Amino acid sequence: MSARVPIAPGLWTDEAEPRLIGGRRADGEIVFPMPDGDAAARVEPALLSRQGTLWSWTTQGFEPKEPYSGPQPFQPFLIGYVELPGEVIVETRIVDAAPADLVIGMAMIFAVVPFDDARSIYAFRPERQP
Repeated sequence: MSARVPIAPGLWTDEAEPRLIGGRRADGEIVFPMPDGDAAARVEPALLSRQGTLWSWTTQGFEPKEPYSGPQPFQPFLIGYVELPGEVIVETRIVDAAPADLVIGMAMIFAVVPFDDARSIYAFRPERQP
């Protein structure tokens, strides 16, 4: 098996403690992901916080429609929104937790995790493991 590559380029930094790469608009608003095309010229890259709080979550209990191309057979997963204080709310996978472990407002930390045999994705996990 070869090293996993990011599921899409430019989502996070490639360092020991990776960070999501967002964008700061001229008015100071932070967005994620970084826009592409013509919109990218109007946005400065901004490294986002590794820590946030759980804003909302749910369980993805059925295989998403195309263009989903995830691991097979499909396994349900947790997905939610994590608020990065003063920055943005990020839609993300939630890993290393069960539904009973999650509490709105709990501290979360950024992680890069395997998606399938070839690719990695970003996720957040509870900052203190249950």
